Amino acid sequence: MLILEVSMPYPPDAMERVMKVQQVILHALSGQLTWIQAADILGRSARSIRRLRLRYERYGYDGLFDRRRRTPSPKRAPVAQVEKVLRLYRERYGPRDGHRGFNVRHFHQLARREHGVTLSYSFVKKALQEAGLVPKGRARGRHRRRREPRPCVGELLHLDGSRHQWLALRPGAWHTLIAVVDDATKALLYAELTEAGEGTVVVMRALRAVFHTHGLPIALYTDRAGWAVHTPTSGSAPDRTRRTQVGRALDRLGIEHILGSSPQARGRSERANRTLQDRLVNELRLAGIATVAAANRYLHERFRPAYNAEFARPPADPTPAWVPLHGVDLEQILCHEDERVVGRDNTVRLDNVLLQVVKQPGRRTCDGLRVSVRRHLDGWHSVWHGTRCLGLYDDRGRTVPRPPAAGAPALPPAPTPRAPRTGPNRLGQSPAALRA
Repeated sequence: MLILEVSMPYPPDAMERVMKVQQVILHALSGQLTWIQAADILGRSARSIRRLRLRYERYGYDGLFDRRRRTPSPKRAPVAQVEKVLRLYRERYGPRDGHRGFNVRHFHQLARREHGVTLSYSFVKKALQEAGLVPKGRARGRHRRRREPRPCVGELLHLDGSRHQWLALRPGAWHTLIAVVDDATKALLYAELTEAGEGTVVVMRALRAVFHTHGLPIALYTDRAGWAVHTPTSGSAPDRTRRTQVGRALDRLGIEHILGSSPQARGRSERANRTLQDRLVNELRLAGIATVAAANRYLHERFRPAYNAEFARPPADPTPAWVPLHGVDLEQILCHEDERVVGRDNTVRLDNVLLQVVKQPGRRTCDGLRVSVRRHLDGWHSVWHGTRCLGLYDDRGRTVPRPPAAGAPALPPAPTPRAPRTGPNRLGQSPAALRA
């Protein structure tokens, strides 16, 4: 109830009767019922309902009992504010068109910030529940022991993708939100909405953004998705000997990869996803955003700073655990890399993209050479023999002098073939005379 304690004890039957009366009054205050309908439900006249509303407004919860009070209740709330809160939630912030409304905590924060509501969170929650606008929470499951968070920021990161209908103004459109959360502070380090789904490229882009901004973490916690680990058959244990592209990159960077085996084991990332689904969907709908590009701008400029201001906390140990990059070339590690053998025509192929290896200084041919072929996150390709770059290519396999992506590492340009001679040699003979 809105006010659970009263100054004088009442019989149980009176308490039960008042609880029913209060629910009907709150439904009427929220606009779900008219006052005439409320009078019919309670079996009272319109005049009696008006008196009951005035008593509730003046004396609060105690005013609903069948007795008069001479002093106003100290726990009463202005009926105008209660009506305002209930109307705001029903008309603007509540569920509509098949989408869930704002949760009570989120709604209370916005109501205080945007609409000047001064009622407490517990009062607003009880009012919404009694008015039937918000369901009451279900009982929790079995007792679980909470894992203590890591003490230092950057010691453990959680990465997860959440497929959901994030854009409420585009019904039926499913997108994936890639989120990276720090274990020690609960801060949202990265959040990006994508139409491509959860895969190797979008995960590596998220890691690249976090590593460039903060440095390298000690460990990364993920689920057992296909990009994270190879699982031979459904339900079997993952095969850690067959590394995925993400696993290879994490090994080269010295980052421990921890796999979660159940949603309960990934509690922190699951709770973060649930909070994002509760808040982000409604904020995007309220802002009138219906495109992925606009949603990502809103995420970076407004939502993520507000989220971290609300949920992030200082770490137990102020010493950061981030490892500086110190010149580590992430473009050559966070990429798709496969080994190939150069063919007799000095070509290699990666996913139907043919790459022509030009003649290298000091080598008659590259035929039979075992090389590493890399497809980088921005679409360009490169061919490597050890630490030597044999060529750079665009997404269609055409040779380029430098990486086409802005901000990519400045690698040595691929050598170009020597142009044929057109003039006379040092003996004064022309090329035509030599051929004759």
